[in-house]
Amino acid sequence: GVHELQTSARWRDAEMLRWLDAVGFELAPSQVLGLSVGRAKSEPESEAAISLPARQEIDFGAPEANDFERRVLDQPEVRAMTPADLREVVRVDRSITSRDRGDYMAARFAETMSDSGIRVSLAARLDGAIVGYLMARADLGDFGRAEPVAVIDTLGVDTGYARRGVGHALLSQLFANLEALQVERVETVVAPEDLALRGLFQSAGLMPTQRLAFRRALGATS
Repeated sequence: GVHELQTSARWRDAEMLRWLDAVGFELAPSQVLGLSVGRAKSEPESEAAISLPARQEIDFGAPEANDFERRVLDQPEVRAMTPADLREVVRVDRSITSRDRGDYMAARFAETMSDSGIRVSLAARLDGAIVGYLMARADLGDFGRAEPVAVIDTLGVDTGYARRGVGHALLSQLFANLEALQVERVETVVAPEDLALRGLFQSAGLMPTQRLAFRRALGATS
């Protein structure tokens, strides 16, 4: 059921570019973003992104932590993704896409939980529920390279928790995990129309790389 192949290559790798052209690949509109993990940004999101929602009441007569402690308590808890998270991840995906993609997400989840490569997928919790997820992998030789590079496959945040720092918390934990694993670089591919996701990645330090994205429709003439 796969309809398209995708890959990337450095724009100066003339031999690889000629080969991709010869076997039917074409330049894709997506852009490859990347970051050296040691240079990842650690600044928090803006005040608006971490403030408590207006609908949440605070009892000022009760013993209360200071503002800094309150913000810390309001930050999502990020941990490694487990098979038990599938149902909530599907719920988050439905809030984003307005479609039930349970079968698709189950397939992606099975791939994420597999033993191939180094899996560094994460889930973020707030208010007792999963509100965001990040699926990533780190493989030796990915995209034809010898050094390990982590690739972010999917990132989603429940629309009800937008601008609460969930996306940044997921990326921050990913960077920390990759540094501990001595994976020095992280990359992802973003569609041109996905401005919100591009903005999140770039605010976390991922910038356009020297790699070009390519695609090939299966069944096309070689």
